[in-house]
Amino acid sequence: MTDSLTSTRLSRRGFLGAAAVSAASFAVSACSTVSRSSYTEGPPPIAPQVSVDPVFGDYTTIYGPVTDEGYEIPAIPLKKMDKRFLRQIVQDPTGERPGTIVIDTSNHYLYLVREGGEAVRYGVGLGRAGFEWSGRAVVQWKRKWPTWTPPDEMIGRQPELAKYSARNGGMQPGLNNPLGARALYIFKDGVDTLYRLHGSPEWFSIGKSVSSGCVRLMNQDIIDLYDRVPNKTPILVTGSVGVA
Repeated sequence: MTDSLTSTRLSRRGFLGAAAVSAASFAVSACSTVSRSSYTEGPPPIAPQVSVDPVFGDYTTIYGPVTDEGYEIPAIPLKKMDKRFLRQIVQDPTGERPGTIVIDTSNHYLYLVREGGEAVRYGVGLGRAGFEWSGRAVVQWKRKWPTWTPPDEMIGRQPELAKYSARNGGMQPGLNNPLGARALYIFKDGVDTLYRLHGSPEWFSIGKSVSSGCVRLMNQDIIDLYDRVPNKTPILVTGSVGVA
């Protein structure tokens, strides 16, 4: 493990994607999606010993309805969720410093490393863009109830999204906005990678690979993560968690 974010190279593909844009392009995110009907399962997730942190409350409380910034977020139907992808405390498999976010793309998990060899683990859904970038970077900034602006490439494939273009001001925040209740914008060496961690109303896509987007969490989980991490939080995106 290295303590220097800048000493770790991005994948070639991710670096070229990052270099093509400026920091001001945060609003033009490739890392979001609208509803899709087909999903593919990833490989079986690892299963370290887990527990629910008493400060969370029980799952009915964690994933119950939430009133946030004037929006009414509905409860998650827990009986339909795979329990592996609910928020919980696990033994940290990453070996990273406390305070680091680790995205495990092989198993559809996000870890927030804590002291004492533990981590908060969240289930995530991953889109195509979620697999295209890997490496070390930082959470440059965060937004509550962000505006979503589909990139031109997505509009080219789905012309009906043109009404949400940057020219038209994007899709306004709300329960149906693909970025959900929060977004964390990932930069490498001061350059926007176009990689996002964000909320999603599509709870059923958690733990799955979807047709587009980056890293999505249930709205209740992205709100929890948002409140736990400051700007400049280090992040590692990898498909090799726990591999020496």
